[in-house]
Amino acid sequence: MIIDAWAQHPTLRHAQDPIFESLRRWTGTAAPTEEPPVSTTLAAMDQGGVDRSLISAWLAPGRNLISNDEVAAFVEQAPKRLVGVGSVDISRPLQAVREIRRCVEELGFRGIRVLPWLCEAPPTDRRFYPVYVACCEMGVPFCTQIGHTGPLMPSEVGRPIYLDQVALDFPELVIVGGHIGYPWTEEAVAVASKHENVYIDTSAYTVRRYPAELLRYLRGHGRHKVLFGTNYPMITPAAALQGLDDLELDEDTRAAFLHGNAQRVYGL
Repeated sequence: MIIDAWAQHPTLRHAQDPIFESLRRWTGTAAPTEEPPVSTTLAAMDQGGVDRSLISAWLAPGRNLISNDEVAAFVEQAPKRLVGVGSVDISRPLQAVREIRRCVEELGFRGIRVLPWLCEAPPTDRRFYPVYVACCEMGVPFCTQIGHTGPLMPSEVGRPIYLDQVALDFPELVIVGGHIGYPWTEEAVAVASKHENVYIDTSAYTVRRYPAELLRYLRGHGRHKVLFGTNYPMITPAAALQGLDDLELDEDTRAAFLHGNAQRVYGL
């Protein structure tokens, strides 16, 4: 079994947003001109051997690129393959808390994701704290991006060390930092090692681009703290997994990385 811990089924608004021009330049792809059907995401999962994908909403102050209701509609089309992850606008704290409750109680989502760079604020910003309380109360992980940004936005807010303070303030909060944390991967490993409920997912990186620090952690005492992810559609599952055998992971570590850790963290 393989579970993708970070993916999106994009709306046309998301896929065409100018903020992703730099990513399209890197990957040599053009923005789509038609709304992609859910079947395209399922086909990409099949090609890479992925059984389930956690697909996320994209919300931020002044931006609604993929709404929670749209994610719920995508999941409804393939409930055995897709798992919803919600998002909220941290600039409206009371509404954000209510929306997290709705995401979990009504939509059946298994996590909440907010991106610091999209909010132009680090995760220690006071506006994040109601989100953390709501996630703790609802028993779902808080997911975020760590590391530099592909879009032309400030990267500093993605420093993994910010999560150290968050984890100190909310030891009950399960935190999943996606995108490896590069170029601060050692910080990410240090924070995940220090805090029982902090995890790392490998989204936005192919196996062959995993930093050496992450590989040492994955093969050693971090075997239960690293989750496989793609950041689809930026990277397809097949491309993300190419070269997996070269990592020479033992059977238990490989199983935990590809599905076991995600199952435990997201309650799948």
